[in-house]
Amino acid sequence: MKGMSKLSLTLILLTLSFAVCGKIQVQAMEENMKTFFDAEIPGMEIQVNATAWTQPAQNMTVILSLTARTNVHVETFRLDVFGFLNGTVKIPMTSVTDGNFTLNDDTKMYDRTFEVPNQAWGVTYGQITATYSADIVGLQLEFPNMTSGFYMTNVENTFLEGLQSQLRSMNESFQQLNSTYWQLQQDYTALQAASMNDLDNTRRVAVVLGVTTAFFVVTTVFLVMRRPKEIW
Repeated sequence: MKGMSKLSLTLILLTLSFAVCGKIQVQAMEENMKTFFDAEIPGMEIQVNATAWTQPAQNMTVILSLTARTNVHVETFRLDVFGFLNGTVKIPMTSVTDGNFTLNDDTKMYDRTFEVPNQAWGVTYGQITATYSADIVGLQLEFPNMTSGFYMTNVENTFLEGLQSQLRSMNESFQQLNSTYWQLQQDYTALQAASMNDLDNTRRVAVVLGVTTAFFVVTTVFLVMRRPKEIW
């Protein structure tokens, strides 16, 4: 019985752990989502939510919703998402296409997750194109080739950030080398001054020894000259 109780407790704890982890992941994903397009058009509302920011070679998610405010028949609908290689060259990254469907006060949603190209950075761009008809005040009105564009997710320029990091590292290394150079220069100057002092001291000692030696020589000669002569 005790073994079963421990097993049950372990299973409960594991279940709670998975639930908490799942909730944290969903919350983190929601925090990185942003509404980039939210517009009312005749008979319909279109909203585009997407990843707020990402990096090259990382995932980007786009969630599109179409909500009818009346009886709407969509002949064609398309959402294109573009990125920019090196921040300049426009390239397609993903698209959502649908058509020949009817909405009547309900919502249709689309979800796309894809990988951002490795060398793409900067803002992304979304473009919506639609041809549809809507029942407006009892009249069936046609809306052909409706087009709208908008800016979306920001893709970090990791290449530039890497260069900036390398530049900062090089600047720090240069500052360290420069500091080391000036320290060595100061040490060399101090050592040179000490050497000059030692040389001056050596010269002074040599002069004193020379004068002392000369004095003793002169004194010795004088004493020898002054010594009394022997009487034979």
